[in-house]
Amino acid sequence: MRSNSPKSITLTALAGACLLACLGAQAATIVISSRDAPGVGFNDPTVVAPVGGNPKTTLGEQRMFVYRHVADLWEAAISSPATITVSAGWEALTCTASSATLGSAGAWNFWHDFSNGTPNRWYPQALANKIYGSDLSAGQPDDGSGYGNVDIKTQFNINLGNTGCLDGLPFYLGVDGNAGSKVNFVTTLLHELGHGLGFAIGLTSTASGRHVNAEGSAYVTDGGVPSFWEDFMFDNTVNKSWLNMTDAERTASAINPLKLAWTGVNAVAGALATLKPTPVINVVTTAPGATGKYDYATASFGAALPASGNLGTLANIPAASNNELGCNAFDAASRAAVFGKVALISRGTCGFVVKVKNAQNAGATAVLIKDNAPGAPAGLGGSDPTITIPSARITQAAGVTLSAAVAAAPAKVGSRGTPGNPGVVASLGTDPTRIAGADALGRPLLYTPNPRIAGSSVSHWDVSATPNLLMEPNINSDLTKTLVPPKDLTVPLLKDVGW
Repeated sequence: MRSNSPKSITLTALAGACLLACLGAQAATIVISSRDAPGVGFNDPTVVAPVGGNPKTTLGEQRMFVYRHVADLWEAAISSPATITVSAGWEALTCTASSATLGSAGAWNFWHDFSNGTPNRWYPQALANKIYGSDLSAGQPDDGSGYGNVDIKTQFNINLGNTGCLDGLPFYLGVDGNAGSKVNFVTTLLHELGHGLGFAIGLTSTASGRHVNAEGSAYVTDGGVPSFWEDFMFDNTVNKSWLNMTDAERTASAINPLKLAWTGVNAVAGALATLKPTPVINVVTTAPGATGKYDYATASFGAALPASGNLGTLANIPAASNNELGCNAFDAASRAAVFGKVALISRGTCGFVVKVKNAQNAGATAVLIKDNAPGAPAGLGGSDPTITIPSARITQAAGVTLSAAVAAAPAKVGSRGTPGNPGVVASLGTDPTRIAGADALGRPLLYTPNPRIAGSSVSHWDVSATPNLLMEPNINSDLTKTLVPPKDLTVPLLKDVGW
């Protein structure tokens, strides 16, 4: 049984860079079909100079060159007796001057109860064809769209980098990884095609926990056909797989941070070889209950945080300044509070680069952004080459605790015979008792922020993973084009589900 679905996984992120890596001999065939109108997207005749290993001289040709380059990488990473078909287009997607939807991709057709597949599971068509042994859509009439039988449908933001759409940060169309501050299209497309091949929950709703009925026509209550992913998704709070949960339990699990693990043997083995001890901020203070280890995530701009060593004394922005979010230039009292210290600033209202630049201008040596929602800290996106201090993001709970500690134990200079109060002092290190991005059994974690993020929740690795992984919800600057351990866990998960 087939279901046509417009369901897609949307990625919103900032630029990342990648390194050249060879994945081996071709083992699959991917055919890319453009649905762009003349003069648009892949057919854009705008003359451009060759860039970063991309020899083409029009904008449209360069775009297709990157598509083919990424398709070649995927062909080498997987195998299938059936041709994998991709409908590709360039469209005006949601964006503002400071953020943008880069693109989206997803399986366009889903199948269940075909030969060789697990009974009563919805599979994306490319994977279903692989397991079945040939094209399940062969001979099916098109729905009039011209792409009704394709495996994967993709669309990318044609306006990226223009005024009003992530201003000045277009796609980098080189294939050498030297994207700089631009958005690396190679890495972005590699990620999105991964979703279309099966790195996604598929038809199961993360908002309601419901399954789609066998006819493929509607979500139903406590019934329907589960996703092919659900056998491998285990919630450590209720000790159940998604396959054995009620709709309500699946809904709760989708917003249960750091508790939903992937149990597939290939990804678990890959995690053991790939994921590292959890990086932490070690805090020492006289304030009760605040000394300890705190998780953090790094920024894509400014100086890099060292793996170890002193970070500095933490400082709050004075409440009287009405600038806790750091979106405005610091007043005199705020400058005095953060000068030579690590500024604690709350997330919200303005971009991360604005907050960090304001703190830098006030003399702060580093910035910790306090999250405004529960869950593991995600990286700080943005670009500003004038920012030279390091910054990181900490959890909402950590922000509350540390800000309270700073208020309770302010740094004071000692006087004759009286030692001063060092305040809240932070250093960097790792927690060897925890693997970043895995549960206590070493099973890699899926992304389950609270509140839920449509299109991102569950269908990615968690942002707590170290090193960063291709299939996290953000495109990070340290990603490579290697899809296997010890660099990445994308192919191991796909192997678990049948590739």
